[in-house]
Amino acid sequence: MADPKGFLNHGREVAKSRPVDVRIKDWNEVYVPGSLLPIISKQASRCMDCGIPFCHNGCPLGNLIPEWNDYAYREDWAAASERLHATNNFPEFTGRLCPAPCESACVLGINQSPVTIKNVEVSIIDKAWETGDVAPQAPERLSGKTVAVIGSGPAGLAAAQQLTRAGHTVAVYERADRIGGLLRYGIPEFKMEKRHINRRIEQMRAEGTRFRTGVEIGRDLKATDLKKRYDAVVIAAGATTARDLPVPGRELKGVYQAMEYLPLANKVQEGDFVAPPISAEGKHVVVIGGGDTGADCVGTAHRQGAASVTQLEIMPRPGEERNPVAQPWPTFPMLYKVTSAHEEGGERVYAVSTTHFEGDEDGNVQWLHLTEVEFIEGKLTPKPGTERKIPAQLVTLAMGFTGTDRENGLVEQFGLELDERGNIARDADFQTNVPGVYVAGDAGRGQSLIVWAIAEGRSAARGVDRHLSGASDLPAPIRPTDRALTV
Repeated sequence: MADPKGFLNHGREVAKSRPVDVRIKDWNEVYVPGSLLPIISKQASRCMDCGIPFCHNGCPLGNLIPEWNDYAYREDWAAASERLHATNNFPEFTGRLCPAPCESACVLGINQSPVTIKNVEVSIIDKAWETGDVAPQAPERLSGKTVAVIGSGPAGLAAAQQLTRAGHTVAVYERADRIGGLLRYGIPEFKMEKRHINRRIEQMRAEGTRFRTGVEIGRDLKATDLKKRYDAVVIAAGATTARDLPVPGRELKGVYQAMEYLPLANKVQEGDFVAPPISAEGKHVVVIGGGDTGADCVGTAHRQGAASVTQLEIMPRPGEERNPVAQPWPTFPMLYKVTSAHEEGGERVYAVSTTHFEGDEDGNVQWLHLTEVEFIEGKLTPKPGTERKIPAQLVTLAMGFTGTDRENGLVEQFGLELDERGNIARDADFQTNVPGVYVAGDAGRGQSLIVWAIAEGRSAARGVDRHLSGASDLPAPIRPTDRALTV
């Protein structure tokens, strides 16, 4: 184990952030570069190497956390990287973007602050890239089998890399102009710089994975034609149908889905635009939705120079500490979270519901009308006399997603069955009702976390490999029916 008294001698320290007045002037990651390495050995030493490491339970990837904590404590970065990659294809993504259910399940967290697992993870992988310990792993021989992967988010990339390394010839189809899915265009640069995606893509290319951008299956290429070309297909198209807000005034100019707004800011960083076609500059911005996507909109609006930013959430404000009865350890608790975007300013309003939008004579949104809500007999009900309006010249809807895209024809052309929640149905091997067609990630699970997406991609890859080869040595960390541990 690491230092047997580490958790007694050292308190929790996390990565340092750059000053707010500095970081909102650029789009670089918010953390101070290099600030983790001087403290990470001590932080890794806080891992107790407990008899039953519940962090494994919290993480669907089954990350070998005590093992790479021990190596990080000893500063054996090569060994730490090997253990990290044994279960996770892209730890630089999860180390930056995952909400860390592993830390919520950390045994030390029962009565102390948990181990900074995410910070240790990202330190290991950043060091591995720096020292050249991340290299292409091309297969020793090819199977002669071909696989198409639809979608290049974390699930699709994980499946593609696993199958390529197993010896199959894999092509990834992405409807956007660049590879990465929501990692590329849904995650702002200040949360994860896209250079991290680019170097993984180069690694995968060197291993043999092929990429086809600007091709939407169902529109540009019929699903039936794709199936004829390949021995197997993996659908990892995500759950991209955004939940809408059907209230009066929704049609006004200036009211957008979050995924209409966020990608344009990323395209500026890619050099496609000098300025985004939709900008918060000088405007009163309202973000509807209190989750991570909403926070991404908040941080983006700050950097674009918004006059004000208000984030609305229909649910009551969560508590700041775990409720041991309602959300006992080791479940993932719903707590009041202050992200880097919230540190940068703006107002957060809880327990409110939008009633309608009000515009000017030119059809531009100007005001958002809302009312406070409360639970009555288990239902959110408006509170009489609490109606008011707030200025709103740009509104982003960040209320989550309801399922995979049904408008492009992919589901119908394949003849896929859906489950009761509108996701693509699959069996224990992640295979759909169509033989040879598999589904991984949010398209089959519904909106979820990046660690679940990678776990789905790895598990679906095993099902495909077994279908093509008759047997498989690839790992399958989860089953299609697995869910996060809750009360």
